[in-house]
Amino acid sequence: MDTLLTAELAAKTPRFRRKSSTYVDAIHDLPEKQEMAPAQLYSTESGRLFHAGRIVIATVGLPARGKTHISVSLARYLRWLGVKTRAFHLGDYRRATVGPGKDVPDDYFFVNASASSVLLRQKVLKKCREDIYHFLDSENGQVAIYDAVNPLSAGRKALAKEFAKRDIMTLFIESACDDEKIIEENVRNVKISSPDYVGWDSQEAVKHYLSRITAKIPHFETMEETSLNFVKRFTINNCGFGYLAHRIVFYLLNVHIKSRCTYFVRAGTSDEYDSYKTDASLSEEGRRYAKIMSETLLRHRKEEREALIAEGGSDASLKPLTIWTSTRCRTMETADYLQNCGYKVRQRSQMSQLNPGVCERLSEAELRQTYPEEVAKHEADPYHHRYPRAESYHDLAVRLEPIILELERERNDVLLVAHESVLRVLYGYLMACNAADIPNLKFPRNEIIEVRSAPSAPTQEMRADRDQIIPASYNNHAKRIPIPNLPDSIIPDSPEDIKIPVIVDGSISPINGMSTPVEPVETA
Repeated sequence: MDTLLTAELAAKTPRFRRKSSTYVDAIHDLPEKQEMAPAQLYSTESGRLFHAGRIVIATVGLPARGKTHISVSLARYLRWLGVKTRAFHLGDYRRATVGPGKDVPDDYFFVNASASSVLLRQKVLKKCREDIYHFLDSENGQVAIYDAVNPLSAGRKALAKEFAKRDIMTLFIESACDDEKIIEENVRNVKISSPDYVGWDSQEAVKHYLSRITAKIPHFETMEETSLNFVKRFTINNCGFGYLAHRIVFYLLNVHIKSRCTYFVRAGTSDEYDSYKTDASLSEEGRRYAKIMSETLLRHRKEEREALIAEGGSDASLKPLTIWTSTRCRTMETADYLQNCGYKVRQRSQMSQLNPGVCERLSEAELRQTYPEEVAKHEADPYHHRYPRAESYHDLAVRLEPIILELERERNDVLLVAHESVLRVLYGYLMACNAADIPNLKFPRNEIIEVRSAPSAPTQEMRADRDQIIPASYNNHAKRIPIPNLPDSIIPDSPEDIKIPVIVDGSISPINGMSTPVEPVETA
């Protein structure tokens, strides 16, 4: 990794954080200055939403039940909405306190631990709590997500009482799972790829982690405290939820803990001038692109599965693939090849491209001459500015919220076929991109962008970073899949994009250094 915190620095700093590499999403990055979030509806001087107060969300559940995945997903959604949110993973503080490559005492994870182990746990817990208070009190934070097991009823009541003294509401979220297959898959794919098991044999690592779970089961107490706010599967105990807490519960009803891949591709080209008003069909070149793209994707998925099996992973069949398109002809026809192969295709009207308004069919020179003041405003803030009778990227992000929630509900792998403006916004959500960077993301047609959602099996790049403090499984990961044998004429970005100046250069993207994919990799 390029900018990892050392264990000593991580243990001592009051603001424990890290910077993502170029292929890991930015959900654990905190911006140096306060900026509007991609789908933020309003801002305040304090940076907090009105009438929402400060909230600590505390996870509850045995290990490998998806608590961290829920914590990260919820942080992603709330930050997308403009709620200043940060996830505090207790395991990070343990690793930072002990130091990389060092082990905790053998009884550290057991309830009846030795005095030295109890003191170490208290030290780790104290540091995590201090950072939560600093975030909420000194950084204008609004939601802190405390990701830990929190197994005992008495401990949860004491935690809520402690936060209440500081006028902080506590919402507990219990993640329960009794499907042994999902639990073992989570352990095998995620937990043993963490820094805790560097150098371990995979089978021994699985056995050791399952023993940690077994040790906690007799002492774990499920959420039944009627005096506390909590969400448990589909049981909700509401002692006085406010607006923000209701939004959190609404999101939780849409999320699951299974891994998924999301693929981003552009629609094919047409013979007619490509515009917002003209709903043209694919040209012969566009249909050829759709066929090559589809074959490349299917081959890549097959090779990924074969590589996973060769490395000792599960030999389960591939996840089903569902294709989502807009209701525009080009996107639907781009998916025809896959539909004819038996794959399910669904149209989504919300995935229509950004409306350019008066900018349609105007050249850059004409736009600058006719609307010089609008161009100046757009150059100052290309994400939030809208031209007359047009949409801004912010408008598009708000329009796409139902798609985002449906994407969170989706259990199959998903191929998104859409206009570049739509791909930018959806990619920006999954990779926690800064709003100012989203208009600069480019999706040339000679690439498929794959985003692997956590929790998932570790990729080669993830395994290379196993010496880090924060496990790679906490984040989404993206990479490029080159599409071979395409003519240069169809590769460049969308010429109808209204970002000024209009650049048609065929550059590779999404851009590096902005929580974006790694350099292109070779595929067969």
